[in-house]
Amino acid sequence: MLKPSVQAPLITARGLTRVYELGASQVIGVDSIDLDIPEGEMVALKGNSGSGKSTLLALLAGLDRPTSGRLVVADHDLLEATEDDLTRYRREVIGMVFQSFNLLPTLSVLENVALPGLLAGHRKESVDRKAMDLLSWLNLSSRRNHRPAELSGGEMQRTAIARALINEPLIIIADEPTGNLDSTNGQIVIDLLAQLNREFGRTVIIATHSTLADSYATMELRIKDGALAESKCHP
Repeated sequence: MLKPSVQAPLITARGLTRVYELGASQVIGVDSIDLDIPEGEMVALKGNSGSGKSTLLALLAGLDRPTSGRLVVADHDLLEATEDDLTRYRREVIGMVFQSFNLLPTLSVLENVALPGLLAGHRKESVDRKAMDLLSWLNLSSRRNHRPAELSGGEMQRTAIARALINEPLIIIADEPTGNLDSTNGQIVIDLLAQLNREFGRTVIIATHSTLADSYATMELRIKDGALAESKCHP
């Protein structure tokens, strides 16, 4: 995908650091990361367990705050943002997909998908219509009235993807989205994320131990001990 050379990166981090206080000791989650991610990339974020991948994703998603440094995502300064700013940012800019799906067990598939749109203040009729369009695209229309416990793992993750898309976010952040799936369903999920990137121009960031996303990734980041150990771009 060609990008104008004058275009500012969608994500910019400088000296990005997150330190956790545990009693009298400190644990460094992210250690002085410098990073630029242009719009429209599909990023594979790699690293061993405990390397800092999930911490970095939480910072990018506005679920956690940096201890120091600079982090600007889609013109939002996440170090200086108020709690209200972060709430709007999470609703409007970011779509999250989790390893454990994080679906609400008492809601139907349709209600789970629609919920972020309703929380953002959109009209129920338009949200439900968009949710049904997403479920149709993901071959889940027949499951719209089912509860999460009645779904397979692959169906739950596709429901989670629909939920992440309901507010048309600029960025999809997926934290080990295939971790609880077999290889077939894992490939389906990665193919869907790649389609969002290739056909719909979404910036997609996937933290994964799997190699399923490697052939689709336009950018690979490797985290070790909280620091950015390697950054590669793929044509």
